[in-house]
Amino acid sequence: MLFGGLISVRAADSFPLHATNATARVVQVDGVGLQSAFLADDARVAVAFNLGLFTLTRTANISDAWRSLVHTNDTVGIKVFSQPGPLSGTRPAVVAAIVHGLLAAGLPPDKIIIWDKHAADLRAAGFFKLAAQLGVRVAGAAETGYDPNTFYLPDSPVIGSLVWGDSEFGLKGEGIGKKSFVSKLVSQQITKIISVAPLLNENDAGLCGHFFSLCLGSVDNTRRFEGDSDRLAVALPEIYALPSVGDRVVLNVTDALLGQYLGGPASFLQYATVLDQIWLSRDPVALDTLALKELARQRKIFEVPLPKLNYQLYTNAVLLQLGINDPSRIQIEMVK
Repeated sequence: MLFGGLISVRAADSFPLHATNATARVVQVDGVGLQSAFLADDARVAVAFNLGLFTLTRTANISDAWRSLVHTNDTVGIKVFSQPGPLSGTRPAVVAAIVHGLLAAGLPPDKIIIWDKHAADLRAAGFFKLAAQLGVRVAGAAETGYDPNTFYLPDSPVIGSLVWGDSEFGLKGEGIGKKSFVSKLVSQQITKIISVAPLLNENDAGLCGHFFSLCLGSVDNTRRFEGDSDRLAVALPEIYALPSVGDRVVLNVTDALLGQYLGGPASFLQYATVLDQIWLSRDPVALDTLALKELARQRKIFEVPLPKLNYQLYTNAVLLQLGINDPSRIQIEMVK
């Protein structure tokens, strides 16, 4: 374990910062009328997303924008967070905008995969239907199976309570349950990853952001981390640091059409605020840091007690040089 016995820092109004001269660039698109009655307007979402993409990549057309991030011979995996469903999870409209752009840039449809950990969640959230409409692939990481040669093994591993679907489920012997194996979908099929995470709270990790979504979605034997903020604060950055996971991410998109400040990862629209925003960055730490701040702002507006937040997760991510969590070093470009 790289960080020994670090204890999560929990503070309402402060972020533990790691000194650095680096900066992170975030584009926030402030849209108008991107949804009605919590239902996204596909056309308006696409216009807003493309505006953000052009701004981030400093390009003027779809082909140039996407080809600055991926090549036409890449297999691009669009990682969604589908567990909460189509309203509080990743919105299919945002994913549709990405797929249309990739297709326009010349990527073959069979080289585009919408994915999450479980196929059942993808189906319930509407992504199988979307993939069929667009002619692209959809896959569950768990159903694809796990790579026996690619895994996460902490220095001081916690032995997991293995469940059906974990690669070592039912096995006995020395070392069983100490590793989290990476899905073959991630390690063997996908060459580039676009992470699309909702603006949705999660009590132990702070939010269902890019670290929570991508890392827990990429590996098995995750029950040993889930429900424990200290373990998540160490495990998620270390999993992201695996070359087969974080090194493949070329773009992070925070779906901020809604901001749900309580109740995640389930959908509770009574705790959601319509923001009509889409955030883009190459830096997942910066996006998740801003997401934590926005959800804290929403709780303050609605006079909801602030839960214990896992800022240590992002301090650890900075120590692994995965991004920037210092708000003063995050360059925000707001576009409309």
